[in-house]
Amino acid sequence: MTGTADPARRVPSGTRKNLGIIGTRLAISLVLLIVMSMLVFAATQALPGDIALMVLGRDATPAQVDRLRSLLNLDAPVWQQYLLWAGNLLQGDFGTSFISQQPVGDIVAARISNTLVVVILSFALSIPISLLLGVFTAVHADGLGDRIVLLVSIALNALPEFVLALLLVLLLSVKVFHIFPPVALLSPEQSVWAQLPRVALPVLTLALLQMSYFYRLVRATMIDVLNSDYVEFARLKGMPQRVILWRHAIPNALVPAVQAAGTIFAISFGGVVVIEYVFAFPGLGTALAEAVGSRDIQVVQAITLTIAVIFFATNIVTDLITLMLTPPGRGGQA
Repeated sequence: MTGTADPARRVPSGTRKNLGIIGTRLAISLVLLIVMSMLVFAATQALPGDIALMVLGRDATPAQVDRLRSLLNLDAPVWQQYLLWAGNLLQGDFGTSFISQQPVGDIVAARISNTLVVVILSFALSIPISLLLGVFTAVHADGLGDRIVLLVSIALNALPEFVLALLLVLLLSVKVFHIFPPVALLSPEQSVWAQLPRVALPVLTLALLQMSYFYRLVRATMIDVLNSDYVEFARLKGMPQRVILWRHAIPNALVPAVQAAGTIFAISFGGVVVIEYVFAFPGLGTALAEAVGSRDIQVVQAITLTIAVIFFATNIVTDLITLMLTPPGRGGQA
């Protein structure tokens, strides 16, 4: 044999750097997730009221309340309660709901699938439209169409989620048009995919909020790219506008667009909480609102932490896609 090369040398320097970046992001996300779990636990502990008393009712005797507090480990120091809760989480045990006495994991699993349908459908609707609007208005910047779309986008972005939801109910369900049902109550006997008309208003509300942000980012990025030196040089060479857009402008605007899309997808799981509550949609949002109202701490902790995990996981996936799309000369070389 002539000898073997060092395996580390066979890996391109850009690949090693990308792996290092992903490893760093994973480590940071893990630390932030631990911190988030502490904050979630501390916030739920700060909720007013006595859990044992709320479970047993006002007619419970002090002895019964003390006995239940002992069974739930509520009489232990807070740090011991956190370690016990975190240890159970690592074993896949989210605990049991104080109110329904159901496993919290089953509650979250039943609701997260519904929320995923709303987020995914809104994402599939908003991203292509935002890309088309962003490219079109960037090419025709400062024109009448650009100003109208920009004004509508800013107006939508300024509206709180519940206000936009109520406006859509008035417009598309109650007052003007009678197209969709005003609430998104689902039949438990059918899949959510078989009841899409009932999900239309929550999807449309979330999609409009996503578009109001994403379209403006794509527009701003495209304008910067179209005003860059290499695009101007391509124009001077007589390259057609269509070729400039598809060969130079859009590929260079794609990386920040992917980063923004990942952020929007992650944030949507927080924004959908209010939208679900307005439309009485049986997702994570309504489950969280009901759990906070009844002080069902185990459910509140599980749902909040689930949203945080989705946020961090989405950011990691977005980083991976961004590194794949980034030209080697910009981000890959060590």
